[in-house]
Amino acid sequence: MTGATGDVGTHLARELAGKYKLRLSDRRPTKAPNFIKADITRMADALRITKGVDAIVHLGGYSVEGPWEGILQANIIGCYNVFEAARRNGVKRIVFPTSNHATGFYRRDQTIDHRVYPKPDSRYGVSKVFGEALGSLYVDKYGMEMFMIRIGNVNPKPLDKRRLSIWISPRDIAQLVSIGIDRPGIKFEIVYGVSRNKRSWYDNSNAYRLGYQPQDDAETYAEEVLKQEKPGDPTAEIYQGGIFVVAEDIPNPAAPKKRSKK
Repeated sequence: MTGATGDVGTHLARELAGKYKLRLSDRRPTKAPNFIKADITRMADALRITKGVDAIVHLGGYSVEGPWEGILQANIIGCYNVFEAARRNGVKRIVFPTSNHATGFYRRDQTIDHRVYPKPDSRYGVSKVFGEALGSLYVDKYGMEMFMIRIGNVNPKPLDKRRLSIWISPRDIAQLVSIGIDRPGIKFEIVYGVSRNKRSWYDNSNAYRLGYQPQDDAETYAEEVLKQEKPGDPTAEIYQGGIFVVAEDIPNPAAPKKRSKK
């Protein structure tokens, strides 16, 4: 498991500890005895951590929107390195938690399934579309097996109104990852990483077809969440991904204006 010390990785390492013999890896060190420190932007590290394993859960990378250079190194180069290292080391199955942000520019009044065309809402979302496309290539060209999980938000409980639609509990994401590792016959599948939420924007029938039986529903927390919700940017309510804003997206009023060509 790459990215094992991140938020999702921490939940999964705990939930899956008794079921699999895990090899945990990340750039940030931890004292776990089954941990190997590695930087997936270096192919040598990717080859080292993927040698001799039966399957890879690839969580490592930049997990939020940010400057392009950071996204490029972690989510484009790093993803390629892990997939290619898996191929060279003979690892057949990869579980790749992609993101709801790969389809974040669909509207909230739409219900989408795994077959929709990607509509990323950010550089981060674009990097996850890249990972899905790269996985498809490795399936068709090299005969590998890919299980893509477009994760909503993993937390013990949903934190805001948007996450009432995209939330997934730690035990439900662990169940989905286990399906991705264990289910025979998978070639290339995309599912949504959400619990059985009443307010979900996703038709997750493909996950149910593969045996997913989510135990939780964000609606359990809806009254508590909505009571604490504060008014925000109304434009952020339109799209499923909300709105990501980083410093380099904001125009600098002090910057010289470009002259228009006549």
